[in-house]
Amino acid sequence: MRIMIPCHVFIIVSLLDFLRDVHVSGCDVHCEDKPVFTPSRLVVKHGDPTSAACSVCRSCQSNITGLERAVGDHTTNGTTILWTVENMTEWATSPICYYAKAVDEGQCCTFLSVTVYKPPDSVSIGFTNHSGPMFASHQYTLRCDVLNVAPIGNLIVTFYRGRTPLGPGKSKVNAQKKPASEVFTLSINASKEDDGVQYRCKAELQLGPEGPQPPPVVESRSLRAAVHYKPQHQGPTRHDPITVTAGDPLRLNCETEGNPGPSYTWTLLPASLLPPNSSVLSITSAASKHGGRYACSASNAVGTTTVTFHVVVKPNIIPYIAVAAVVVLILVIIVPGFLYKYICMGQYTPPRPGDVCCFRNQRGNALTANYRSVVQS
Repeated sequence: MRIMIPCHVFIIVSLLDFLRDVHVSGCDVHCEDKPVFTPSRLVVKHGDPTSAACSVCRSCQSNITGLERAVGDHTTNGTTILWTVENMTEWATSPICYYAKAVDEGQCCTFLSVTVYKPPDSVSIGFTNHSGPMFASHQYTLRCDVLNVAPIGNLIVTFYRGRTPLGPGKSKVNAQKKPASEVFTLSINASKEDDGVQYRCKAELQLGPEGPQPPPVVESRSLRAAVHYKPQHQGPTRHDPITVTAGDPLRLNCETEGNPGPSYTWTLLPASLLPPNSSVLSITSAASKHGGRYACSASNAVGTTTVTFHVVVKPNIIPYIAVAAVVVLILVIIVPGFLYKYICMGQYTPPRPGDVCCFRNQRGNALTANYRSVVQS
């Protein structure tokens, strides 16, 4: 059975299609009573459902209203049109709610701002045109690769040194709404303090108050930096001589910090008793021959640092004092004691006035007093 469709139906359908084309090209967004979307701005994740309502007008008398959309469905209830999407598959879409004004005056319409977003597939950090360890005092470029994110114009990338933000990365201005990949870069000056530091980057989609809170964030894994630098002496540099007493231990320390770890070479003019590849020179008992100027060179693949020590060994006077004390003891106490005994040997009678020596040697105060009295007489 054939169904006959009246001719006037085709005319109406064609007229509606024509009006749709007209409103796209002749849309007036500055009319007084224009349609109002709720919400006024829509942020939706790609693949998620969404919806918005349009209040077409409050006082218009138009019978021609509609919603132009690239995806989803809409239903009309009086002057309100509800737009629903079960699965947002469009990246660039902006529904238009409209009504026809008076004849030959076009249409009054409002565009709904829709932002369709997608978090990055991955975020990674590395260096541009560099691999392996860095060197102190050289400049390098960190790079953060962000893959398949939308809209990329809303993406903010921040580099971190440990927990300290270094600043946002630089990128080209990109207004593309479909997923795109981008490389963000940041220049740094390497120093020895950067050795072992963890670098990372964070990509954040800033979608405004209508977007998810907190904003979607994807971070890279940490990148551990290795910085090579020449040896640096840890202790203070001494310009005054190091004085040590003969017989005392002598210890010189030229420990340095460097990456790779340094090797050590000691020299003394003239050379003697120098340790092989050690940061410490130790002598158990210093002697006069150990005095002089020592040089310690710490070297690695980056450079060499030299530390000098001026050592003065002073004589130990304590043994001489001890010898002098013994001599005094002999001269003052022992020798006179034997002398007294020799002079007075064999005489045991009590002393008489005028006798040179008429007593037996007795140690103590009595002997000294008698001796003085005899000498004085």
